Amino acid sequence: MSEIGAGKAGLMNIGEEAKPPFAILPDPSSLFETRSKRFAALAPGHQLEPYLAFLSDITRVQHEIQATLPVAPLPSSEAMAQALQHGMPPLAFPALTNDVAIATIRAFLDATAKRTLPAQTAAAVEALRHGGDAAIEAAVSALLGSSTASGNPALITLVAAGLQVHASRLAAQLDADALKPIADAACPACGSPPVASSVVGWPKAHNARFCTCSLCNTHWNVVRVKCVLCSETGGISYHTVEGQPEETKAETCSSCNSYVKIHYQVNNHLLEPFADDVATLGLDLLMREEGVARGGRNLFLLGY
Repeated sequence: MSEIGAGKAGLMNIGEEAKPPFAILPDPSSLFETRSKRFAALAPGHQLEPYLAFLSDITRVQHEIQATLPVAPLPSSEAMAQALQHGMPPLAFPALTNDVAIATIRAFLDATAKRTLPAQTAAAVEALRHGGDAAIEAAVSALLGSSTASGNPALITLVAAGLQVHASRLAAQLDADALKPIADAACPACGSPPVASSVVGWPKAHNARFCTCSLCNTHWNVVRVKCVLCSETGGISYHTVEGQPEETKAETCSSCNSYVKIHYQVNNHLLEPFADDVATLGLDLLMREEGVARGGRNLFLLGY
């Protein structure tokens, strides 16, 4: 493992735009398709090839169902305004656990059941499909009630994939300009933790850093060389796997002894937060050996 200090040289050109937008909403019509293609591109020859190929198929299902669903209703404008006024995300728990959310998860499970699946996954899909809404609701509660969801990881991951579709469709309807910072490690739309952060090359945000929500896929701006988890600016360092491309690094913080990965999309626009997080699991293993806690949450690595 190589370590790169967070020295101050060259910081003046971090973020070429003086004021990048705070929040960028997801586009469900392309989000999951892009992710599916990235998983497929990463799979051949990778040590995790079977799993990456499986996730390419799962995210393809997410893409296919999102266009078939009716509009997901947002909470009332009064409820969202009140939440924002009190420093809370506008997509509160009820919006993520209502009948529309359950119906979306069921649509995802029904579409997934038509795929060729590993035996354990097929059994989990059937258990959820025939277990009634109570089984799905229990998995949703486990997922939203803890950053390290307890219970059967296979069941919760499947429910999480369906819930991602619902949450992303809700977030896409929000007013990005109305969203306000809650905490560096909390999505301003739904309050979920980030999967990772990325240094992007987007117009009006070139070289800026954005976190990506692990649930609704909203992006929010967090200044660089700062711990996403505890917001400390001292004791930040960057770690990579020896001999591997330095497109993804573990940004570690000595204050909280944790890390969140950072992807340098500005150097490789094909990097995708969820897919490349899974594909760089070797970096997580190295950080675990170093005794540094993982801070990003990936719904496809629950139970890790």
